[in-house]
Amino acid sequence: MKTVRELIREAESKLDDEHKDVNVAKVLFYHLAKKEPHELYLMMNEEVEPELEKAFLVGMEEYYQGKPIQYIKGCESFFGRDFKVNEDVLIPRYETEELVENILYRIDDYFNDYKEIHLCDVGTGSGAIAITLALEEPRLKVIATDISKEALVVAQDNAKTLGANVEFRNGDMLQPLLDTHEKVDIFVSNPPYIPNDQDIEAMVKDNEPHVALFGGNDGLYFYRKIFKEVKPLLNDRALLAFEMGFDQRELMETAIKEFFGDYPFEIIKDINGKDRMLFIYYNLK
Repeated sequence: MKTVRELIREAESKLDDEHKDVNVAKVLFYHLAKKEPHELYLMMNEEVEPELEKAFLVGMEEYYQGKPIQYIKGCESFFGRDFKVNEDVLIPRYETEELVENILYRIDDYFNDYKEIHLCDVGTGSGAIAITLALEEPRLKVIATDISKEALVVAQDNAKTLGANVEFRNGDMLQPLLDTHEKVDIFVSNPPYIPNDQDIEAMVKDNEPHVALFGGNDGLYFYRKIFKEVKPLLNDRALLAFEMGFDQRELMETAIKEFFGDYPFEIIKDINGKDRMLFIYYNLK
């Protein structure tokens, strides 16, 4: 039997030869062995059990064939919690963690005296945004929607596992909320924003759901749809929060002015200095 060190080194060597991320080997082994990184280093010279070696080699082969490591593991970390993911949902990304963090800051700024805050998350996918916000801010009453029933199964499973109180509804964008005349203080969405003809990484294009990736000819189809339909959902004072494409500032500013006139808005850069988050302040001062 091979040692942990030998097994991982062989996988890292092949990853390097194929110009892939060599860290994937350790990440997969951590996951399958149910070990933390520091524990792995203490067992480098131990022999690997046959079942574990087989599972590792199968997982690595899936990765060589182009499957994302998050789908192979079946989970991804978001805001310090593990979320179940599969091919029915987008893989949560760190840029979206920044969106959540900035929403929480603005709750403190604009809703500090509210005993109860009503929030919706449109296009929830895995539920990462809705569930994280519900867990981080107990005053929130959260409704999350998605057009994909399969995605909602994943989101509901995540909410149950993580102990979050979120109401999930199936339907197209805002419709499940408009049908029941909901009113919210905070409207959140991370809609599809990649232009239809934009080239993207093959691993993303070939595995993640296109319904959650592509946003029309210029990437803003769903934003314009939301901007046009959202006002009946908003309370007198409301915050709108979105993730957006890093190169969409000019188009986004034009769309905001068309639908929101002189309401103030803010486009915030992510940790890499790229435009990534949009906040619209609806009667907020």
